[in-house]
Amino acid sequence: MTLQTVILAAGMGSRLGRALPKPLTELSDGRTIMRQQHDNIRAAFGTDARITAVVGYRAETIIEAFPNVNYVHNDRYDETNTSKSLLRALGATGKSGVLWMNGDVVFDPMILGRAAAYIERDQSFVTVNTSKVSDEEVKYTVTAEGFINELSKTVKGGLGEAVGINYISSANKKAFMRQLQRVEDQDYFERGLELAIAEDGLLLEPMDVSDLYAVEVDFAEDLERANLFV
Repeated sequence: MTLQTVILAAGMGSRLGRALPKPLTELSDGRTIMRQQHDNIRAAFGTDARITAVVGYRAETIIEAFPNVNYVHNDRYDETNTSKSLLRALGATGKSGVLWMNGDVVFDPMILGRAAAYIERDQSFVTVNTSKVSDEEVKYTVTAEGFINELSKTVKGGLGEAVGINYISSANKKAFMRQLQRVEDQDYFERGLELAIAEDGLLLEPMDVSDLYAVEVDFAEDLERANLFV
């Protein structure tokens, strides 16, 4: 079955202070953030992987740069958050499981190689880094069985940070979409995952990638750090 992948690229990315959408930010190796994401997906899953990008702010610039992938438009990009962008994308990807990522993550291609085993057994997961826990990042806790329990920026006593690369299984997808429909417009998609855990019994594994690099580029200093790896 063709792997469905989604890149969330609708936001304005105003904190980075660039005119173009943040995924089109150039890295030190000459690629854009989104190009390295495409390259990583193709390296791990081949040309058969289906890439769908959710666009909004200056959508035409992304479509022009990557004309050969699929697009979903969030025309309310300035009023909604990642929960609603992801909901639109999941609705366009059929019944299969979906690997998705934030459009501003610069990451080690080995992360997707590690993810392949989870995807092969259709196991929902969140990629995590346990080496640091910052107040501004999405943090998590786990149950006694080792599955994700809490997942948000307000988590107390977090075990690590969510990296922004995730997978929802075909079995969990419908419940997750229902929860994304429920959440507030300004909620992140993690709120939908938390509700699916609490109300639908979603078993969400943390996939530890602390030994690999993954940088979510929000500010200029994040971009500098990402450029140390590429």
